[in-house]
Amino acid sequence: MDEKVKEAIFRKVKQEPFAQKFGIKLLELDEGYSKVEMKFTPDMENFLGMAHGGAIFALIDEAFETASNSHGTVAVALNMNITFIAPPPPETSLIAEAKEFSKTSKTAVYDIKLFDEQHHLIASCEALVYRKGISLPFLKE
Repeated sequence: MDEKVKEAIFRKVKQEPFAQKFGIKLLELDEGYSKVEMKFTPDMENFLGMAHGGAIFALIDEAFETASNSHGTVAVALNMNITFIAPPPPETSLIAEAKEFSKTSKTAVYDIKLFDEQHHLIASCEALVYRKGISLPFLKE
């Protein structure tokens, strides 16, 4: 993977307001691959006291965003199909891992899994991205 792209994406995730709001951290990045982490905190609970689906989706989406843009060109989501498997325990760290399994000049498809710290599967997602073919705008920063 191009080191300039890697460094730029790590920097942008640290600065991203949405990632900061949820405490999302980028752990690993390679071409077509990303691993991100977030702690499931009480303010992420729904009215049933379980993790809100939006919080789980947020972490999966961050893994998708970083993996799909790891080639140094702009990629935007076209479709995400998520299956919620089990609720995570309170106060646990959650890890989402995105892996590219198909890529063309215009699209790419990702398998994204979200686990708790005991490596129990919490959610699974298949996601499709449109590859715009233009460089990431922040690479020159």
